[in-house]
Amino acid sequence: MTEITAILPAYNEEVSIGSVVLQTKKYADRIIVVDDGSSDRTAEVAEMAGAEVIRHPQNRGKGAALKTGFEALNGTGVVVTIDTDGQHDPADIPRLVAPILQGEADMVNGSRYLNGNKKDTPMYRRVGQKVLDVATNLESGLSVTDSQSGFRAFNPEIKDVFKFGQNGLAIESEMLADAAAAGLRIKEVEIGVRYDVNCSSEHPVAHGLRVLLKILQDMELRRPLYYFTAPGLLMAGIGIIMGFEFLRIFAHGGSLQYGPTLLMVLLTLVGSFMALTGIILHSIARIMYECKSEMVTLGRASCVHDQKAVEMAGSKLRQPVGKKARDN
Repeated sequence: MTEITAILPAYNEEVSIGSVVLQTKKYADRIIVVDDGSSDRTAEVAEMAGAEVIRHPQNRGKGAALKTGFEALNGTGVVVTIDTDGQHDPADIPRLVAPILQGEADMVNGSRYLNGNKKDTPMYRRVGQKVLDVATNLESGLSVTDSQSGFRAFNPEIKDVFKFGQNGLAIESEMLADAAAAGLRIKEVEIGVRYDVNCSSEHPVAHGLRVLLKILQDMELRRPLYYFTAPGLLMAGIGIIMGFEFLRIFAHGGSLQYGPTLLMVLLTLVGSFMALTGIILHSIARIMYECKSEMVTLGRASCVHDQKAVEMAGSKLRQPVGKKARDN
C-alpha cells in the first residue's frame, strides 16, 4: 500500500490545528506540521494530536514552511499539502491522490471552482481569485481554475522541481509555474471548502494585491513576451496610429502640436524597445531551458552508466577465486 505524507504549514493555528491533524490522520500515514514561528500553542497542540512538528524560530512565510516540509520527506509515497485553518476537508485526500496512484498525473490541484462558481463563495473573494487565476495562467501557460489552492497532491519524485523562491502566499502560483516549466502532468479535482472559519488575519484585498504583484514580478522572467513584448507592441501600435493621423492632418494643411507629437515619438520608441527586449529575454530563457534539459539528460545517462559499472564490478567481485585459471 502506498504511503501518504501530509505537509501542514501552520502559523498561529492553535484553534484549528488539532482537529485538522486528527482528521488528516484518517487518510495519511505521516503528518508533518511546520510551525512557522507561531506565538501561540500551535506546535504543542499539533504534537499532542500526533503530528511530527518542525519549528521555525521566526515567521518566514508559507513558502518557506512548505520548503521545510518537502526537505523533510524521506519516502517514496504520495505527498499532500493542506492548509491548517480548517477551510479544507481532509476527507478529500483520497480523491486528491487517486490520479497520482493511477499514474494519470504528477501533480493534482484541488479546485474549489472546477464545476462552476461555488454559491457560498463571497463575491469579493471570487473576483480577486479570478484575477489571480488569469495572472497565474498567463505566467505558467496552464488553465487551472483555482490557482491559489493550498490543497494539493504530488508525486514524490518531482519534489526537486520546485524552487520555493517565494516565501509568502505567492508560493501557490510559483509551484504551478515551476510544474508547468518542467512539463509535469497537472490535473485538477473538485474539493470542498468552508468560509465560516477565520482563515486569515490579513485583509483579503491587501493579500490579493500582494500576491498579484509577486506573480507579475515572476512573469517578468518566465513570460517576457507577455510582460514586455505584448504591452510594447500595443504602445508602438498606438504611436504609429497617432503618426499616421498627424501625417493626414499635416497633408491637409494642418500644423503639428509639440505635446502630442512628442507623445507619439515616445510611445513608438519605448514600445519598440520593450517589444525587442521581450523577444531577446524569451530567446535567452529558451536557450537556458534547452541547456538545462540537456544537462538533466546527460546527468541521467551518467547515472545509468555509473550504475552499470558498479554492477559489473560487483559481478567480478562475486566470481569464485581460481575460476579464470581453471577455465584456461
